[in-house]
Amino acid sequence: MESQSPICALKGIGAKTEQLFHKIGVYTIGDILLHYPRDYEKLPPIRTVGELLGEDLRDGMTAAVSGRVERVPLVRNSGRTSVTSLQLREQSQSISLVWFHMPYLKNSLKQGEFYVFLGKISKKGSRISIDQPQVLAPEAYLEMQNSLWPCYALTQGLSKNLIIKTVRQALEQLDLSRDYLPEEIRQRHSLGEYNYALENIHFPESETALRTARNRLVFDEFFQFILAAQLQKKQMEQVKNEFVFAPLTDSWVDQVLKELPYQLTKAQLRTLTEIRQNLRAPVIMQRLVQGDVGSGKTIVAFLAMVDCAQSGCQSALMAPTEVLARQHYENFCRMCEQYQLKIPVILLTGSMTAKEKRRAYDRIALYSKAMVVGTHALIQERTVFDNLALVITDEQHRFGVKQREHLYQKGNKPHILVMSATPIPRTLAIILYGDLDISVIDEVPARRLPIKNCVVNKGFRPKSYEFIRQETDKGHQAYVICPLVEESEGLEAENVIAYSEMLQRELPQVTISCLHGKMKGALKNQIMEDFAAGRIQVLVSTTVIEVGVDVPNATVMMIEDAQRFGLAQLHQLRGRVGRGDEQSYCIMVNTSDGERAVKRLEILNRSNDGFLIASEDLKLRGPGDFFGLRQSGLLEFSLGDIYQDSAILKAAAEEAKRMLADDPGLASPDHEAVRRQVMKYLDACVETANL
Repeated sequence: MESQSPICALKGIGAKTEQLFHKIGVYTIGDILLHYPRDYEKLPPIRTVGELLGEDLRDGMTAAVSGRVERVPLVRNSGRTSVTSLQLREQSQSISLVWFHMPYLKNSLKQGEFYVFLGKISKKGSRISIDQPQVLAPEAYLEMQNSLWPCYALTQGLSKNLIIKTVRQALEQLDLSRDYLPEEIRQRHSLGEYNYALENIHFPESETALRTARNRLVFDEFFQFILAAQLQKKQMEQVKNEFVFAPLTDSWVDQVLKELPYQLTKAQLRTLTEIRQNLRAPVIMQRLVQGDVGSGKTIVAFLAMVDCAQSGCQSALMAPTEVLARQHYENFCRMCEQYQLKIPVILLTGSMTAKEKRRAYDRIALYSKAMVVGTHALIQERTVFDNLALVITDEQHRFGVKQREHLYQKGNKPHILVMSATPIPRTLAIILYGDLDISVIDEVPARRLPIKNCVVNKGFRPKSYEFIRQETDKGHQAYVICPLVEESEGLEAENVIAYSEMLQRELPQVTISCLHGKMKGALKNQIMEDFAAGRIQVLVSTTVIEVGVDVPNATVMMIEDAQRFGLAQLHQLRGRVGRGDEQSYCIMVNTSDGERAVKRLEILNRSNDGFLIASEDLKLRGPGDFFGLRQSGLLEFSLGDIYQDSAILKAAAEEAKRMLADDPGLASPDHEAVRRQVMKYLDACVETANL
């Protein structure tokens, strides 16, 4: 069986189950092995009924209770649903065990036998039960108790047990013995073999085995990313600049700079000068603009696009979300009108109607100096540019190497400008963006008021809600961020949907809505547009708003379970507020009692400087912080975290540099397996972009 075989090729995966796997991004047998656990748990100790009922039980917690089956389980049928129930007794105390669609247990659970029942506690008033528990022999449970058990991202209808069973089957069916990574590299960095790494990332023999497995797979992610970027650089470097730009003097850019109601910072002006000089250089530009949240990257991008238009050339800006693309489009239209610039501005997004898209395609083909703003729709095959001289990608970590190349190929070898608000220490940025020159906008416009921060415990929530009410009474808006969409096994984090319902009860006069990644794109866009327009006062959301719309009226950011996020990501979230003239606030709720969590969050409390925060985060992150502190979405690595895994990142960069120095095109037979793997990686980037 091949890794590219569809997931339904495995035993027990029918059409309905296949569709459920598609919802979590698993299409092939190879995909399920790359659906890594998001956490691990140890099985709880076995309790008797009396011991269990004597504990402080919480709804949803996992428990293991042992007891003798005294009576035959009762099976009731209600319509198409069969419910099997059993009372597990110990003297005068009992606990209910409930199973749905498992009537066969009536015959398999033997009277007089002892079993261990493992499942989640369900509390409904004074009634306590365990729903859908696993049934295990006591000896088997004791053997399993010291193992680490994987927890996966799930979707409704897809159980943890089914994913575990499917992963085990895939590991048995696929031949993983051929390792693409040369043995000398593995030995130099004490990296495990690929088959060992995949086996132990899913089913670790021990914590040491888990660490070894993770290090190998993180190395692979970084190594392949850097090789892909460097190979692209080799193809594109020293490409002749075919565009003729107008002289720097007496330009439309200077005209706009004079009429702006504020002065650009020195860092903005320096970056703009570097870009404009690159546009007139003998070779095409490949530049990264790194700027903290609120540093003013968008106006720099707009002015670069104005520079192109004056020279009769088109430019394109690709944003990571439709809402952000539409906001850029509206702002660019407004500025062109305000500064009397006769430049057509064209919007192209995936949700536009066929008629709207055709009109956009026609206008792109017609206007040779247009500014085009859009999403991934810009790299679709039907988009044909007339004279594309500059390609800008906003929030670079949302676009892979191959997506950049696709947009590049839309024009006649255009200049490339990449913008990112992710504060990455320069030493790591040079590694990650080795194919680009780097400009840093390291100043925040003077007109911006610094955000006031506070780190609080759970007891401060009522005061926080009252503060949010006071801000909404003033006509302002607020965000509340929760880590999870719905309750997940092993994690006691706030539930976005339930939280928004609870908050509505606390603030009945306030308009509250919720937003999360499982919503359909059109609904997400509508909610963000309603929030931007002020129709929603408080938005309860997951980190899906991390790269979101600009809402100057939002003055409060409240982050629940703040200790679960990396500092750089917390800083990104905080950057959603403080974008207007009013004072803004960030409330970080720390639900941990640990000293380390307090120390980490205190860094954010003291500073609004993203680059300082990122550097401090780099110092504080320890090798044991595998889960719960990832910089979500950053360059879309599945396991790797550039802060926590900076040593592995540097090692991977050194190996990539050494290999390409010896064999620039990876043409040597010794590197054939590496080249195939990198090509596979690039193809996967394209597929991801097109989903």
